[in-house]
Amino acid sequence: MVTDVLILEVASEGKSLARIDEIVTFVEGVVPGDVVDVLITKKRKNYWEGRPLRFVSYSAKRANARCRYFGVCGGCKWQHMDYPEQLAFKEKQVKDALQRIGKVEVGEYLPILGSQEVFNYRNRLDFSFANKRWLTREEVETGTDFGDRPALGFHVPGRWDKVLDVEECHLQPEPSNAIRNRVRELAMQHNITFFDPISQKGYLRNLTLRNTTTGQWMLLLSVNGDRPEWLQTILAPIVAEFPQLTSVMHVVNTKANDTIHDLDIQTFAGNDHIMEEMEGLQFKIGPKSFFQTNGKQAEELYRVARDFAALTGNETVYDLYTGTGTIALYVAKKAKHVVGIEYVEAAIDDAKVNAALNGIAHTSFHAGDMKDIFAPEFIGREGRPDVVITDPPRAGMHGDVVQQLLKLEVPRIVYVSCNPGTQARDLQLLSEKYDVVRSRAVDMFPHTHHVENVVLLQLRA
Repeated sequence: MVTDVLILEVASEGKSLARIDEIVTFVEGVVPGDVVDVLITKKRKNYWEGRPLRFVSYSAKRANARCRYFGVCGGCKWQHMDYPEQLAFKEKQVKDALQRIGKVEVGEYLPILGSQEVFNYRNRLDFSFANKRWLTREEVETGTDFGDRPALGFHVPGRWDKVLDVEECHLQPEPSNAIRNRVRELAMQHNITFFDPISQKGYLRNLTLRNTTTGQWMLLLSVNGDRPEWLQTILAPIVAEFPQLTSVMHVVNTKANDTIHDLDIQTFAGNDHIMEEMEGLQFKIGPKSFFQTNGKQAEELYRVARDFAALTGNETVYDLYTGTGTIALYVAKKAKHVVGIEYVEAAIDDAKVNAALNGIAHTSFHAGDMKDIFAPEFIGREGRPDVVITDPPRAGMHGDVVQQLLKLEVPRIVYVSCNPGTQARDLQLLSEKYDVVRSRAVDMFPHTHHVENVVLLQLRA
């Protein structure tokens, strides 16, 4: 134990940084300005890790965590930090990445866009069942026998086989908590078995709840086996008690993993989808559809991207990594033609459905590996882009895609990223021909270290 340690600054993954004997030490559960006694839990050559044993004094930047599971659940790791401080660190994180990793000159940094809501902002939560709930450190230290109560909640960080039982979560609005707790109650009341991740036995496996700003809700129950009587026992009362549910579905998953993209999903009651609305556009969301999990803030993110694109109505726009086509359709009314490209074929199917739903005919969507499909032959058919919007996964763009962009010499590129580090790497490669005109961070996930960033690149004269 080391006493009277001053916490200096925020680090990654929800930890903060101190220096003990000039050694960088990452401490969990603290904020800059705290003074704490630290228990060192791990020593490496270049850094240590630790956790606080006692708070000597508290920082003015500290906030009271709203969630009773804070520090155990693994989500919302910054609930104990004032939201303005969270935003300040995220801005710094973006600038550090672009300057230190990308080594690029940025013409202008626009202020970060904070989330309109810092709680109940998520439109999707995925919960896991487990036959034995995880006990917290405090519970274990009491020596109490808590029995074998099952769990319906979140996986404990770093433990795929352990689930924390969650009675309330502040990430999704009601009736999310009420539905989840009722499902657990019905299962326990009728002795329906919970999944054992070790033996791969037990009936109830996963529960997904999705909602939209239009007030529609979807429930998807994943079960391990075909037991229609158990399905009826749980879902029939849920349908009767929660009229907000416009879609109730189930899927049988007997695989060794939780993915359902290759499985057949059945409708128990209501529709096989829910509807979202964004700036007058309608989006059909199925159980396998991807959609930004902070719906209101997604609209702000897309608005920044569209503003950066500076469309006049005469441009051909390419939307790389288009997903279900949300950005493509969002910018379509200000473009002559929009081309969306995405690896996941099911997502492209959704994009085509949403384009037809909104009567947008000047779009085309294509499924395939980005580095293969985004090639000269394809561009010859679809037309040379005037603007490219790219929103790749966390790994960033494939090197072949970057090279194709350099060959094309598109006048403007708008790069949307959920990982400033890989974005900075790609910007460095593109700096061969492009200037970074402006950058704007957008906070999609309050109380986490995650941040989205939008950058405008202009072809150098």
